[in-house]
Amino acid sequence: MQVKFKKSYTFATNTSLYLTIVLTILLGVILYYLGAFRWLPILLCTIIIYCFSFAIIQFRIERYIYKRVKKIYDDLTLLESASLTRKAITTDMATLTEEIDKFARDKKLEIETLKVREQYRKEFLGNISHELKTPLFTIQGYILTLLDGAIDDEKVRGKYLKRASSAVERLNYIVNDLDLITKLEAGDLRLKPEVFDIAELIREVFGMVEMRANEKKITLTFDRDYNEPVLVKADKERIQQVLVNLIINSLKYGRLKGTTEISIENLIKNKYIVRVTDNGEGIEKNHLERLFERFYRVDKSGSRSEGGSGLGLSIVKHIIEAHNEHIYVESEYGVGSEFSFTLEKAE
Repeated sequence: MQVKFKKSYTFATNTSLYLTIVLTILLGVILYYLGAFRWLPILLCTIIIYCFSFAIIQFRIERYIYKRVKKIYDDLTLLESASLTRKAITTDMATLTEEIDKFARDKKLEIETLKVREQYRKEFLGNISHELKTPLFTIQGYILTLLDGAIDDEKVRGKYLKRASSAVERLNYIVNDLDLITKLEAGDLRLKPEVFDIAELIREVFGMVEMRANEKKITLTFDRDYNEPVLVKADKERIQQVLVNLIINSLKYGRLKGTTEISIENLIKNKYIVRVTDNGEGIEKNHLERLFERFYRVDKSGSRSEGGSGLGLSIVKHIIEAHNEHIYVESEYGVGSEFSFTLEKAE
């Protein structure tokens, strides 16, 4: 590291001045008593004393401060402060204090980030263990019951095997969703962009979830008639997955005899925005920021009765971001919710 001394000599100047005055008076008294008192030699000696005093004091003080400042820099280097090690060591206390304050703020931010990640990791592990444990225990319970003798009863055997199969399907669904998110986050999932009619795809999704909508008598509708094709460029299969997840989510939390409405609007010159709006129970504001996290549940008690892996919205977010697009959510508790995402228009 190079040395950069602060060019401030206030301390050295004042100290040299005091020392010069004392030595000059002492020299004048001695010469006076020796009978050799002359103004010119005394003035010359005063100048020489001052210059030597200033040079020695300045040098020694700077070296003294430098050694201690360097020790601080070395200690910070041990803490991997790359931003400090690249800079020249300066004896300017204000600069050093500013750098240390910045270093402390950066470390504090880093520690807070690590704490947030650790908390997220704990919640994630707790959630995934719960999600996997439920179907596993279900499967285990039915199999043990069959092994204990229920297998001889044809009606019980068939019913329990169907329930165990349903639990296996749920388990497989969770694992597949986790695998998909992992690939999306790692960038390993390659999208296959193609030009397709988004309005027609939405009609297909309506058909896929129609039975589920009928269970709660929820009406699936467009905001208007889309007689002309609305062409977009994206991975059709993945966008279908986005639509299915968003519409099923609106059905889960929709009210009896409610409505789920889809609209497609021009956003800017080369973008459409697709809106999925319902008049369900809505989401409280304190949940909105974490809504797209893995396994995050707004209703901690009753949502699991609705099934699903708890990964739907997280998958939606990752698929949309993989297209370099954006997803938004607006909700008012007791009124309803709107999820919207952008798509590129086909040229």
